[in-house]
Amino acid sequence: MENKEISMLDILIETHIGLERQGPGSAEMTLKALSFIENLDENSRLLDLGCGTGGQTMVLAQHTAGSVIGIDQFSEFITVFNENVKKLNLQNRAKGIVGNIEKLEEIKDSSFSSSSKFDVIWCEGVIDGIGVEKALSHWNGFIKDSGYISLTCPSWLTDNHPDEVEKFWSDAGCRLDTIEYNTSIMQKCGYNLITVFTLPDECWIDNYFIPKTSAEKAVMEKYVGNEIVEEYIKSSKYEVELYSKYKQYYGYVFYIGKKM
Repeated sequence: MENKEISMLDILIETHIGLERQGPGSAEMTLKALSFIENLDENSRLLDLGCGTGGQTMVLAQHTAGSVIGIDQFSEFITVFNENVKKLNLQNRAKGIVGNIEKLEEIKDSSFSSSSKFDVIWCEGVIDGIGVEKALSHWNGFIKDSGYISLTCPSWLTDNHPDEVEKFWSDAGCRLDTIEYNTSIMQKCGYNLITVFTLPDECWIDNYFIPKTSAEKAVMEKYVGNEIVEEYIKSSKYEVELYSKYKQYYGYVFYIGKKM
């Protein structure tokens, strides 16, 4: 690809496609969230929305007996997802599909039917870009009665909301709300709250920022002097610095609820 053709989206994909996770998280935290979900068996169906290359999805598939479908808008991520499925010999129970998680009814694939419902909808790290209320309202129609929703969402952890943090997330097209607000929205959208817990530092630093920084260094070396690449890297570096400075005020929070 010529330098002049590169876009911010191209860089995002290139710097994230080789990562185990495309956002903060860990296998340990995925399993902790899964431990609150009951009555799953070989007939259970799980749907992972915004699955990326499947870091958390593979964990779900390896620790449940049912089937798992991952959906992501980026075909590049889904290609890697399905390669990971084969590597782990999970072809009979897991599959990645390209699709818009805001319009599940439009997905056309033999493994996914908009009329069928799931025992669990999982979503780590993308709901804030959609809006919690909008997403939870839409996804409710795809969850069985007494089924579960499990998601991570960046949230305020204190009553103090630094302007610098608020501006960064707002400029990124996202919004930070308090845990209390998000749990009230879950209830409004038809879910009984089961539990919430905050992701620890290593989910950000060790599992996301450090590997992402390494990938960004390789991209910088590949596209030397490209202004768009430099701008992207500058913004990414600022995100790391911001978290280091203000991490006591905000973080990713797991929310687990059960459909009423």
